[in-house]
Amino acid sequence: MDNRVWIQSVPNFSEGRDLQKVEQIVDCFRAKPGIKLLDYSTDRDHNRCVVTVVGQPKPLGAAMVEAIGKAVELIDMTRHEGLHPRIGCVDVVPFTPVRNATMEDADALAKSVAKRAAERFGQPFYYYGESASAPHRRELSAIRKGQFEGLAEKMKDPLWKPDVGPDTIHPTGGATAIGARQAMIFYNVNLDTSNADIARQIAQRVRSIGGGLRYVKALGIAKEERQLVQVSMNLTDYTKSSLYAALELVRMEAARYGVRVVGSELVGFVPLQALLDSAEYYLQLEDFHVEQVLEFNL
Repeated sequence: MDNRVWIQSVPNFSEGRDLQKVEQIVDCFRAKPGIKLLDYSTDRDHNRCVVTVVGQPKPLGAAMVEAIGKAVELIDMTRHEGLHPRIGCVDVVPFTPVRNATMEDADALAKSVAKRAAERFGQPFYYYGESASAPHRRELSAIRKGQFEGLAEKMKDPLWKPDVGPDTIHPTGGATAIGARQAMIFYNVNLDTSNADIARQIAQRVRSIGGGLRYVKALGIAKEERQLVQVSMNLTDYTKSSLYAALELVRMEAARYGVRVVGSELVGFVPLQALLDSAEYYLQLEDFHVEQVLEFNL
């Protein structure tokens, strides 16, 4: 049995159109002992790349610092445009305990990476999630409020002084949110309309702050290349706000506009239990348990 500590990270880089730049950043995680690159994906509309990587703390931390440096070198936020909220070339770097790891391990790694990257590249960092230095910094949406364009002015407020690094934004790199958190699911639902206002109205009713599901954050965006709209969601605790609940609530709210769900997508990796919970719900299984999955018995 592998008794080593394994931690997952899903860093989000603010580049989804120049694939040469994306590959240079992702190369920082390739063929490195002690870490494994699981997946990466880009979105032109969001202008964003999401990487999923797991590793042991020391090599994972070294690779992450390298990737942050490469992003600071390649991405100019003064020229960046995209649908997704962002504050920097590396928008967010979450660390999640996976195997033989605690939230304290993930927190220590996040803070170590931030300190090293800030010292080497002059990038400011905010601690969020379980690493937050104050209650008002815990939610990523609060740190992102105002986005890159409003960040320089925001930093003048002592309440929004970065936790690590310079007290002003990096001229082209902006700032980065970093911290430890529970496993999160990135789930998008596509609707058969090109009216982005409908997606925004649905997202407002689905997300926690609008009175929807407690552990769901949502945005309504247009997917111009596909001529449809999307409700883009983050499920911050899938055990309490499930995939199937999120989908059904979007479907129900869409019906009031005469709009249908035409598909959905998962971005990055997802815990198996989240899929099993959805299968149990849609198949109306009684007394189902995970040991009935064949692969669990091989």
